[in-house]
Amino acid sequence: MEVIKLKPRLRTLGAWLWASATISSRTLHIPWDEAGCLCPVGDLFNYAAPGDEPKLRTSLSPPVDDSATDEDVPDKLHDDQSDACTKRLTDGGFRDADAAYCFYARENYKKGEQVLLGYGLYTNLELLEHYGFLLSNNPNDRVFIELEPNMNYNTSWSKDLLYIEPSGKPSFALLSALRVWATPPSQRKSVSHLAYSGLQLSRQNEIVVMKWLMRKCHDILKTHPTTAQEDSMLLQTLDKVYCLGDLKEITNQHLFEHREVHCFLEFHSLLERESRVKLSEKLKKSVAAWKLAILWRLGYKKILHSCVTYCSDILCSFEI
Repeated sequence: MEVIKLKPRLRTLGAWLWASATISSRTLHIPWDEAGCLCPVGDLFNYAAPGDEPKLRTSLSPPVDDSATDEDVPDKLHDDQSDACTKRLTDGGFRDADAAYCFYARENYKKGEQVLLGYGLYTNLELLEHYGFLLSNNPNDRVFIELEPNMNYNTSWSKDLLYIEPSGKPSFALLSALRVWATPPSQRKSVSHLAYSGLQLSRQNEIVVMKWLMRKCHDILKTHPTTAQEDSMLLQTLDKVYCLGDLKEITNQHLFEHREVHCFLEFHSLLERESRVKLSEKLKKSVAAWKLAILWRLGYKKILHSCVTYCSDILCSFEI
């Protein structure tokens, strides 16, 4: 930084953090530089998670003029564009032929509507880490499940395929791996191809798998210092704090003794202050960041709870 003669104020940790966040959240992928590039206007689009079926009402290409109608566009063009849209995981990319960065809409937007683009397949944790936000309903969110040491030799699935979906359903790879593991060692070789085809091996095998998953989810939930119910209550309180503009709601409730609340107040030197403390802009940012962290972990716990419900339903169906 000294070689390129940056001013001292641009060589501070704060300046570096700002630059790092800019690269992480604003740059677009280009083939000739791993750092990416900044693209004016191109970084203004908000995110829509790939995974939901795009609304292909009309042509994906902008009309030549306002008088153009859907009937003026050949059916083949619609089919080609619809097919390209469903195969694309991101809605932008650099085109060598045009020497330009191109963006692609997944629907024909009307005047005044917000254009949303998919940056890629991200979990909520990845969105929070790279872009500073998360989605209340993210079809690509997941909870990764780590297998026990004695299970690892039974599967060749990579760890990033062993997860629970937002609905609570185990991934195909996770179910396959557990079904093989729950099979007696002497029988695994003869039935593994069935498990890797997505088939249930037996009623008893499925019961063992579901019970293991339920126990695993409960064990993970126990590692968290707060419950989903406590997180929901804390979020409601922080909403009131933000709405009223002071911290009175925290000190008025039993949450004041909550370890997390205590740490927040201590960090901001507010423990010895009066109960009514107006929120400065700095405090507002801290509360907003705190809320994002709680929202993420609450979503994480909800997926685990949904998996417990999913497994319980499967077990109940066997008892009928």
